[in-house]
Amino acid sequence: MRLGLFGGGRLGVVVGDLVHDASALVPIEAAGVGGALAALIRSGAALDADDVAAAPAFPLEGIEWEAPLPRPGKIIGAPANYFEHVDEMPDSSTVVEWGVFLKAGTSVLAPGGTIRLPYLDKRTDHEGELAVVIGRGGRDISLESARAHVFGYTCALDITVRSTEDRSTRKSFDTFTPLGPLVVTADELGSDGDLGLRLTVNGGLRQESTTAKLIYGVPELIAYASSVMTLEPGDVIATGTPAGVGPIVDGDVVEVSIDRVGSLRVEVTADGAIRYADRPGPRTALQRG
Repeated sequence: MRLGLFGGGRLGVVVGDLVHDASALVPIEAAGVGGALAALIRSGAALDADDVAAAPAFPLEGIEWEAPLPRPGKIIGAPANYFEHVDEMPDSSTVVEWGVFLKAGTSVLAPGGTIRLPYLDKRTDHEGELAVVIGRGGRDISLESARAHVFGYTCALDITVRSTEDRSTRKSFDTFTPLGPLVVTADELGSDGDLGLRLTVNGGLRQESTTAKLIYGVPELIAYASSVMTLEPGDVIATGTPAGVGPIVDGDVVEVSIDRVGSLRVEVTADGAIRYADRPGPRTALQRG
């Protein structure tokens, strides 16, 4: 199935050129800030195709999708997970040496939303990625059973400030994890081993690769991450970005497209951006008594 949120958090299922409102099939009171799709994933239940077909339907064209998982429990990132991206970095380390990192759940941005650049004088980059949504949680998940823990896949952007702070700071600003528009379930997608990924800025191609080039594929990322932390239903793993990472600036339009998964489009603004030196902390912290 292809699932998303629309109309103020309603659960939509795309069937052909229609969107069926399956909200009545998921207890709304169980949704919370994570949203109806997260509630469905946590329940472990599968939507019945006949029930979905009987639900109210709307034309797919014109639907404004919201973030499918507006507040994931964890967003786990995989740094330097394509050798071609490693080659354009100043450090030759990969995900094997770096491990994984966490992003704030509040950094999620809906499709069609606007990335807000925090600083006027620090470069901020786009990173287009395939994101994996965990369906069944666990700790110390084996490589062999890892795919059984996948609920589905979606498009993600991992937006990054190039400054001195660690990754969790530079990547966790509000709006820095655009996600969606739909989550494609694992049974619908099939293999994730060779999905083409492309990213454009203002229509110009910046990134183009395939998940076949991942250093840690989806099973390895799940097995590794779960050796560190318990994975829970609705957690998101961003699998890493290929070569072509570059800056985004005020007025840009960024779009990442992944074969059989979808396309995610957002805009960029510098409205409200400040000088890096004016961020909270440095002016007082550097003063010695």
